[in-house]
Amino acid sequence: MPTDSPAARLKELILGPELLVMPGAFDPLSAKLAEQAGFPAIQCTGLGISATHLGYPDYSFLSMTDMVGVTERIARAVRVPVMGDADTGFGNAVNVHYTVRAFERAGAAGINLEDQVAPKRCGHLDGKQLIDLDEAVGKVRAATQARRDPDFVINARTDALAVEGIDGVVRRGNAYLEAGATMVFVDGMTSRELIRSAVDGIDGPVAINIVEGGKSPQHLTFRELQDLGVARVSLPGVLLMSALHGMRTALARVVADGGTWNLAELTVPFREVHDLMGMREIERLEDLYLRR
Repeated sequence: MPTDSPAARLKELILGPELLVMPGAFDPLSAKLAEQAGFPAIQCTGLGISATHLGYPDYSFLSMTDMVGVTERIARAVRVPVMGDADTGFGNAVNVHYTVRAFERAGAAGINLEDQVAPKRCGHLDGKQLIDLDEAVGKVRAATQARRDPDFVINARTDALAVEGIDGVVRRGNAYLEAGATMVFVDGMTSRELIRSAVDGIDGPVAINIVEGGKSPQHLTFRELQDLGVARVSLPGVLLMSALHGMRTALARVVADGGTWNLAELTVPFREVHDLMGMREIERLEDLYLRR
């Protein structure tokens, strides 16, 4: 595989000295905005994709084909590496094998792979259940052996904190790394002390996420995470929740005013919308092919 593949770039960012911050995109436009804001990589958010494409909770309603399709459209829309969300692998270790191949073909630079019982649920909700450690290790091993690009990132997510405590997190995290995972993603972190314990106990890169209104510690800064030794942080809810707030605010203004004339500070200019979608390139191609 080429050394400059998206997977190689993502792996380099994960293993580098600086904290990698990855906003959670749910469609091509949200991904483009994250890229424009200067983020070097993007995480596909399963919660956001389920919410925007189905209107359903993050509860394993989306199939592998659904998730791969959205991921492919997002990966095509940006130049930075994109990590897909493979949930629990959509079945057993055999399913995981085919899942990895599908996400690679779609242009993803890596995947999240969880150790929850299906149907899974958002990592910041209660009521999670875990599969047996041996089964989870088998899934990680299948994922690492299925990838064609050795740099394709296997981000082994564990939800053990809420079920088995920090000792379970460390035990599972190290087992997943031994099975070939690139990084261990500890979901549902609730304190700085637990983050430090995970980083100290896990013998490889550790990722967390920050969910506003979820279980994440309040006012947790990227500088703090850098100092704690975290390799990557994902922001799965920022784009979705801010988009929902913006739409709700604009609709309330339309209802209150009985029209749309008072939305300038709440909306993106019309031309910018078309620029984001790539209309300038269409116009360039029209000039090249149709206006001779």
